[in-house]
Formats: sequence, structure tokens, C-alpha cells
Amino acid sequence: MEKSINILIRVNNHSSIPKYIQVADSISEDILNGNIKKQHRMPSINDLSNSSRLSRDTIEKAYKILRDRDVIFSVKGIGYFIIDNKSESKSTVFFLINKPSSYKMEVYNAFVNTVGTKADVNMYLYYCEEDLFINALKKNINKYNYFVIMPHFKSKSQNHVCYTPKVIKAIETIPKEKLIIIDNSYREISGAFAAIYQDYKEDIVNALKEGLEKLKKYKKIILVYPSKLVFPYPAGILVGFIKFCEKYGFEFEILDKIYAELEFESKEAYIIIEEEDLVELVQQIREKNLVMGTDIGLISYNETPLKALLGITVISTDFKAMGIAAAKLVLNNKKEISKNPFNYIERNSL
Repeated sequence: MEKSINILIRVNNHSSIPKYIQVADSISEDILNGNIKKQHRMPSINDLSNSSRLSRDTIEKAYKILRDRDVIFSVKGIGYFIIDNKSESKSTVFFLINKPSSYKMEVYNAFVNTVGTKADVNMYLYYCEEDLFINALKKNINKYNYFVIMPHFKSKSQNHVCYTPKVIKAIETIPKEKLIIIDNSYREISGAFAAIYQDYKEDIVNALKEGLEKLKKYKKIILVYPSKLVFPYPAGILVGFIKFCEKYGFEFEILDKIYAELEFESKEAYIIIEEEDLVELVQQIREKNLVMGTDIGLISYNETPLKALLGITVISTDFKAMGIAAAKLVLNNKKEISKNPFNYIERNSL
């Protein structure tokens, strides 16, 4: 049987980083630099513990980290071996994001964390611009195993559109087994491919329905739906809001922004999409000594940790779930279509 290799562990006793993480990082670095050859057998936990003068528990934890990183693997009754990643076929993913928002990055980060070392992922921002998107596809059409696309574009009048005729034509050039559409409609594209979609119109109707009893205490619901933005929002949000209000008999109004010195009327509920508008509205509520959840209701669109901390009710798709689901489609090489979860999260502001 092949002898295990000798490993020199570098540990800084004065560092605040736990020793088992330092051990794992030291081994990973030596493998990357070629100081430890791939496909060799690692020392046993006991042997490395003795040679490094570190506890067995420290080495065991370090090996677990290396297994989780896909740096080593274990064979029962034989030992630990270094993985030669070059011998594995790795998927390559071209991930197209329409705008650099925290929400979109949450999807991307969840995707990358889920695929781990099983795929190389390159992100491209196309800023809702048709030409940037099409040119990126043309340059990379033969370079990747998968294309994960968030289709959001803007018309000449700066309104949101899911697709344009040129965009559809460009997407149709992608082999369907390589295509994964996320975050928007998929029905405009032909063939059998994978998708994780949002239904903006029905999502807002169903989410507001969950908050119906709380909304009934308000005389009027106001949606602040920004128009002519650099990155416009889907019209389905607006259509769904109107559908909900008409179905349940609410008086409603649509504003394009929160104006300075609003004329508040008692028992109004606001649904806010943009963060700027949210800040402005909260400031005005406080300046007029009104109470959120009593005098003025507030629902924000898209969840963030700060909104949870401030106790603001939200309606939001689950961005992390979207990224994880897209990654699983890649890992399992599946062509499935599913709707992403959209949640009503009630807090004190309503």
C-alpha cells in the first residue's frame, strides 16, 4: 500500500482564527501550490496529530472542512486521499443578471454557494439593456454548459418588458438543454428547458390576500409604483395591485414616488417598492407623530434584513430559494419548470 505523504502544518498560535481552520487552509494552500501532490494518500488523523503536535479533535475538524471543500475524500478502512479536480468534469455557467441590486446578488450568491466546486460560474451584468445582453450571448454562446438568465429589459419609453423580439431571437440560439430562465416569465421561449419563474401579477394578489384582515382597517391603499426608472419594475405588480383592490372593494391610489410633505389622511396603507421611497415615507410618518400600524399602514416590496429588524411588513419572493433551486437544476441536469415561493411576512407596520 502506498505510504501517506508527510505534511508540514503551519499554525499561528497567536492568531484568533481557530487552529482547525488554519490546518485546513495550510493543507489547501500546499495542494494548490503543488507542494502536496494530488491523488496521494493523506496521513491518518492520529499520524498528523502526532507529527504536528496538535490535538486529534483539531485534525479531525480540519479534515471535515477539507471534505466539505471537496479537497479530500475518504475510503472506509483505508484512509483519506486528495481529490484531483482536473480529472472531474466541471460544469461552466454563464449567469446573466439584469441589475446590480442586493436582491439579485442574493440569488447569485445562493446559486454559487450551492453549486460549490461542482461548477465554474461567471456573472455578467447587462443593466436591462437589449444590446448588452445580445452581445454577451453572441460572444459566449459556445463557451458554457449552462446559461442562467434573468430576463428583464426596458422599452424605448423606459417601461419594463420581459423580452424584446431581438432578445427572444438571441435566447432561441441557446441549446435548450443549456438554458435556465429565472426570476421572470418563461412562456415567450419555445422548446423544453428549465425555469424558475415569478408571476408578478398573481403573486401580489395572493400575498395581499394573506394580509386582508389587517388591510381592512384602512380606508385606502396607496401603491408607490415608480415610473421611468433606469431599472423599471414589472407591470404585473401594478396590474396585480389593481386586481386585488377591485376584487376586495378597496379605494386605492397609485403614486410614482413619495412626495415631500404628503397630505396624510388617517387610515391609509402604503405599499412601497423603492428603498428611497420607504425611507422618505418613514421619516414623514415620524415627523407628523403618526403611528405605523395604527394611523398609517406600511408594506414594503422585497425582504431585507434591515426591514426585518425595523419590523416592517413585506411581500417578497424568496431570493435565496431561487438561487438554490437554479443550482440544483444544474447539479442534477434537469429540465423542470417551477414557480418560486412568494411570501407575505407580517410585522408591526401593518
